[in-house]
Amino acid sequence: MTKSILTRRQLIRFGALGASSLALGGCEQFDLLGIRNSNVRNFVEKANDLTYYVQRFLIGDALAREYPESEIRQPQRPNGSTNPQTPEYLALKAADFSGYRLSVSGLVETPKSYSLSELRNMPSRTQITRHDCVEGWSCIAKWTGTPLSVVLDEVKLKPAARYLVFHCYDTMGSGRGGPAHYYESCDLADAWHPQTILAYGLNDQVLPVSNGAPIRVRIERQLGYKQPKYLRAIEAVSSFADIGRGKGGYWEDRGYEWYAGI
Repeated sequence: MTKSILTRRQLIRFGALGASSLALGGCEQFDLLGIRNSNVRNFVEKANDLTYYVQRFLIGDALAREYPESEIRQPQRPNGSTNPQTPEYLALKAADFSGYRLSVSGLVETPKSYSLSELRNMPSRTQITRHDCVEGWSCIAKWTGTPLSVVLDEVKLKPAARYLVFHCYDTMGSGRGGPAHYYESCDLADAWHPQTILAYGLNDQVLPVSNGAPIRVRIERQLGYKQPKYLRAIEAVSSFADIGRGKGGYWEDRGYEWYAGI
C-alpha cells in the first residue's frame, strides 16, 4: 500500500475514533462499552462504521503485503486458545482429524460438507504475510490453504447473503449459558479476497494444534482476532442478530470493533 493511502490507525487517530481505538485495543472488556444502551458505546459504534466505509473505499481490492522467506525468523506465535478441550474436538484430534468435516450452510444454494483431504485437494494458495495481534505484537509466517472463494463458488451464495460467520470448536470461558464457543465473521469483500484462505499448512508443515488445526481462517487484511482457529462450520447470513450477542464475533460481543482492518 502506498503512503498516499491512509491506514486504519491514521483514520482513527482523531476524536471519538481515537477514543474507540484506545478503548478496544486491549484484551479486557471495558465496562462502559459493555453497556448495550450506553450513548458512548452507540457513538463509538457509529464511528467504527465510518472507519469501515472509508477504509473499504480507500483500499478496494488491494493485497496485504507479502514477504520473502528470509523474513520468517521465528515460529508463528500461538495465542488465545491453543488446545481446545471440547469432547468433539478431542475426538477429532485423537483420530488425526480423519473424521473432520467442514460444513458450509445458511444462505447458500448448495450446502456442502468437506473433509480435510477434500480441502487439501482443492486449488491452493501459499502466502507469506504478517500477523498483527491487537495485543501489539506481530509475526511473519507462510500459510497454505484453500482460497475461500473456491468454496464459495461451489456453494453459490444467495442474494440475501451479506456476511460469513465462522463457527469454531474452541470455547472461551463460561457464563450462565455454559461455555461460549468462539466465532467470527467477515463481509463478502473479505470473503472473496484472493488472500482469504482456509489454511491447513504453516511454514511448510501441517498446521499444528497450537495454531488452529485442522483449519484456520486467514483474513490477511485484518487483525489476528478476526482470523479464527479450529474452524467447525461456515454460515452465510444476512445479519448477526440471532448469533451470539449480535455483534459478529466473540470479542466484538464484548466491546471490540467488528471491522479490524489494517
